[in-house]
Amino acid sequence: MVDEGSEPPGARPGAGGGTQGERDFAEELSDDARIRSVLERELGEQLAHAFVVARATQERWERRRRPGDGLRERKKRRTRQQISDVATTLFVVRGFDRVKVSEIAEIVGVSEKTVYNYFPTKESLVFDRADETIERLARALRGRGAGESPTRAVLRALADDMDDLEDLPEELYVFFPLFSEMIATTPALRAAWLDLLGRLVEVATEELARLADVDPREPEPTVAARAIVALAELSFASRMRHIEAGLRGGELRAAVVEDLERGARLLDAGLWSFNLLAQGARTRQQVREAAWAAEEARRQVQEALRRARSAWRELIRDEHGADEAFRTKLRERHEAIRAREAPRGPASDT
Repeated sequence: MVDEGSEPPGARPGAGGGTQGERDFAEELSDDARIRSVLERELGEQLAHAFVVARATQERWERRRRPGDGLRERKKRRTRQQISDVATTLFVVRGFDRVKVSEIAEIVGVSEKTVYNYFPTKESLVFDRADETIERLARALRGRGAGESPTRAVLRALADDMDDLEDLPEELYVFFPLFSEMIATTPALRAAWLDLLGRLVEVATEELARLADVDPREPEPTVAARAIVALAELSFASRMRHIEAGLRGGELRAAVVEDLERGARLLDAGLWSFNLLAQGARTRQQVREAAWAAEEARRQVQEALRRARSAWRELIRDEHGADEAFRTKLRERHEAIRAREAPRGPASDT
């Protein structure tokens, strides 16, 4: 294993001395090949292949998000992502509590200290984009367009990741439900997830209070922030729901976007008075327009709920009908058995 000591994250001593923070892509690719070889011994060929696909997908996404990064920045980003991907793969397969940070470092080929240079806690290996998510939320609220509600600004920020759903390889779909289950069943990860949501609420509260020019401790920005951050929870839950239902690619993206739109309409209908204050509307015309937008959102919410209620009742009826048919067949079978086993009555005297 290479010990990077106190060097900056991503720098590694080269074979001939000095650092290789700017080594070429052929050498970088050899890292993935070496990690795959180790994972094949640890987890089997199928999971090792899924890891390689995940790495290639992550790199493609990052290049799309950061086209201006130089070679050194790409190297640091790759090392960080390798660590997170190896960790997540091991956590999902073995269980979070059964994997040591030292094992992750050994497989990636860095020191344990280097892992902690990138990730301050073991939990942050799983939530590797937490800081980026928080900053994106704050940036969206600060930079919202003229007349754009805070709800819509957050929705726009969440939509930035939606293109990734159309570019998701089949090998990775199996990991999403497993990843979700791991978080739900691991106390440390569940606590970290709630902490992330709490940080999002804190940032949103500060930004909303600033937009409305009120104290962050006032009820309105506090409640509005918690409601808006619920969209981030919905985004994650919606992906899991539709992936488990079998949606892929463009259909998956469309279903998640529609869920987020429905959630945003509900919030806009409920938070319209706060949005009005945050937008600084003062004229009667602006008030009328804001009220009209809120009323339109309310009608759309009602229509969506009616459709959802109809679909849910139909599902319940189908399940009830299937259950009733099964129970009827079961009763008929029991009656037939009892009829065969019943005595035929006393013999007649002759």
